[in-house]
Order: sequence, then C-alpha cells, then structure tokens
Amino acid sequence: MRQPHHPAPEPVRPGQESVWDYPRPPLAEPTGRHIRIRHAGVVLADTRAAWRTLETSHPPTYYIPQSDIAMERLVPNAGQSFCEWKGMARYWDVVIGDTRLVGAGWSYPSPARGFEGIAGHIAFYAAPFDEVTVDGEQVSPQPGGFYGGWVTSREAGPFKGIPNSRFW
Repeated sequence: MRQPHHPAPEPVRPGQESVWDYPRPPLAEPTGRHIRIRHAGVVLADTRAAWRTLETSHPPTYYIPQSDIAMERLVPNAGQSFCEWKGMARYWDVVIGDTRLVGAGWSYPSPARGFEGIAGHIAFYAAPFDEVTVDGEQVSPQPGGFYGGWVTSREAGPFKGIPNSRFW
C-alpha cells in the first residue's frame, strides 16, 4: 500500500501552533519567549531576545544571541554543514568542567537573505543538556537526532524526524 506524502496534522488545542501551518520555505522571527539552558549546575544561556526558525513539519529552532550565552564555555568545532535556506553553518562544542559536548551548538555567521536576524546567534540541540526550557517548560528534542527543533506543549505535530518522515 502506498504511504501518504505526510501524515494528517494532529488536532490543535488552545494555545498551540500546528507545525503544519509553518511555512516552506522557512522563516526566522524574533521571539520574547524565555529561553534557558542549564547543564551540570551551570547556566549556559538565558535570554528573552532569541530568534526562532519555523519550517513546515518542524518544531521551532531557537537561536540565542551570543551576548546571552556563557561564551567562555564554547569552543569552535571544525564541523560545517550547509542548509539550503540559511547557508553555511559552523559548529560549537560546549565545555563544562571535564565534560565536552561535541557539536552541541551551531550558528550561521553569514546567513542567507531572510535569515540575517540569526547572525551573531547560536542554536543548541536540546538532548545533551540537563535542562532546556521555553518559558519554564522543559523541552523535548525533535525526534530523530538530526534536526535541532525543540518540542513543547505549544506545538502540535507530528514532527519531522519520526520514522518514515524523510520525504515530508
């Protein structure tokens, strides 16, 4: 039996956004949500001046201004990747005590047109950290381990990254 191109969106409850209403191509927008990352008792980031990227089927990815990150905990990583929408990304390791979280963050030093707002900002995968919150709510990482979106109760899925979602 032929699989549908993508599944039916989940019902949207009050206070939620459907990731299926997010645009493609994606967009970046500022957000005043309170973003906080803590690991091993150290606050790595704390801001109300983040940007979020929104793309169909993906939970938001949050980009935090470097001024609101404990940059002394970050070490540039040699890794790079290319996003068809945002351009060339560079990666960051997070070092707290004897722990090194390799490639836990990424940034776009010279983002493509439409994404200029995320220049000077860094996004982080949620999975490696003890605490990653949006407005005080602990997030879940986007499924699949590849994408960097953060899932909260504010987003209705299903989310890209689950099995068989490669071509959504």
